[in-house]
Amino acid sequence: MKIVVIGGSGLIGSKLINKLTAQGYDAVAASPKSGVNTITGEGLAEALSGADVVVDVTNSPSFEDRAVMDFFTTSTANLIAAEKKTGVNHHVALSIVGVERPSDGGYFKAKAAQEQLIRDSGLPYSIVHATQFFEFIGGIADTATDGDTVTLPPVSFQPVAADDVAAAVGRAAVGAPVNGIVDIAGPGVGRFDEIVARVLQSRNDPRRVVADPAAPYFGAHMSERSLIPDEGSPRGEITLDAWLEASAE
Repeated sequence: MKIVVIGGSGLIGSKLINKLTAQGYDAVAASPKSGVNTITGEGLAEALSGADVVVDVTNSPSFEDRAVMDFFTTSTANLIAAEKKTGVNHHVALSIVGVERPSDGGYFKAKAAQEQLIRDSGLPYSIVHATQFFEFIGGIADTATDGDTVTLPPVSFQPVAADDVAAAVGRAAVGAPVNGIVDIAGPGVGRFDEIVARVLQSRNDPRRVVADPAAPYFGAHMSERSLIPDEGSPRGEITLDAWLEASAE
């Protein structure tokens, strides 16, 4: 089975390539670094030639509302067109938990538009919904910082390790298309502000985290369950404690 990973040089993509290769699959990384551009279409047909499965783990370089919408809709439309021409029979995409719920955030709206294009494509597909990655918690704090204060909504938060996300995407890639959504979340649920404060404290970061129910998250206002999956959804194995310990080594 040949599996092409679009965005294969990124955090999730590189981990996914390693996991699939170790399992004996022909996993190929495709990204602008390798001459494959989903926005312009450059190199797509060549990269997808002979592929059984295409996995899209790309992310927009800008989170500005218009830019992120343009990225996901253009990239996905070009990818779907190339898949149809080359005979790909399974489209796998990494998305985020909560996309299907109403949101006023531009990033969430863009991911919802991406998913709709996939559903309307007629291609067999699987969409993996992941919660936020442990690896990005520091970046979240940076976007919510004013001076020495980080302001975040005190809602439920269930972050997950990138390794567990890559494993979930890999299972979807080698399995039959589900023509629906598969969730993956971290093993523990806590409060958004408290988890971020804990990660900062582990790094001896002096910033103070303040809870504010009105604080946005990437431009979106959050309800209590906006960032966590439904009860009974699959969970990763790596705990926040284990990840923090490994990160400190």
